[in-house]
Amino acid sequence: MSDSVDDADERARYWPIPVLRAVPAAVVAVVITFSANHAAGYGLVLFGAVALVDAVVLAVAGTRRLTDDPRSRRTTLVHAGIDVVAAVAAFATSSLGLPAFIAVVVAWAILSGALELTQGLRARSRSPFARDWTTIGGLTLLLAVAFLLTPPDYSQRLGGIEKVSGTLDASIVLVGLLGAYLAIAAVFHVIAGLSHKWGTAAPTAAPDGAPHA
Repeated sequence: MSDSVDDADERARYWPIPVLRAVPAAVVAVVITFSANHAAGYGLVLFGAVALVDAVVLAVAGTRRLTDDPRSRRTTLVHAGIDVVAAVAAFATSSLGLPAFIAVVVAWAILSGALELTQGLRARSRSPFARDWTTIGGLTLLLAVAFLLTPPDYSQRLGGIEKVSGTLDASIVLVGLLGAYLAIAAVFHVIAGLSHKWGTAAPTAAPDGAPHA
């Protein structure tokens, strides 16, 4: 899709949304990285916080920033609803351990990932944000795959030449995977948002009134 005056207007309205989506993802990714607590319940609380903030940002996007794209507007609002349900489920099941952590994150990743991927694919010919949605949707589905491929009973005693004591179990691995996903998503959102911001200048009009490509 070549840039147009309409694209520039859309980008000018929408660019803060991916940047705002990056903030909670980046914060929680840092918390996970530097926290010694990788328990499943703690992971659920952190995930619920990210999902809740993301829901608010997406609700703003759907009600105020995508007014010229009714289909994407509706899909974004549905996505916000999925995030709210996931956040409530995460907080409500935070005491139920690893099975709840896996179930909540996988269900959210499949639903929101498939929705955002489909949104991007459908918007390829009409929205400058289609590639962003497709990429994040695919990344979120990969998170679901990674969770499903990690054995819930995985446990490996640390040691070896480094003489590190302790046990690496599924909870530590999965909370770490969540942190890695959030870190990658945060970086992508920031790059996407700033790219749209820097691309908001309207193209110069040709002598016949048509914008240059």
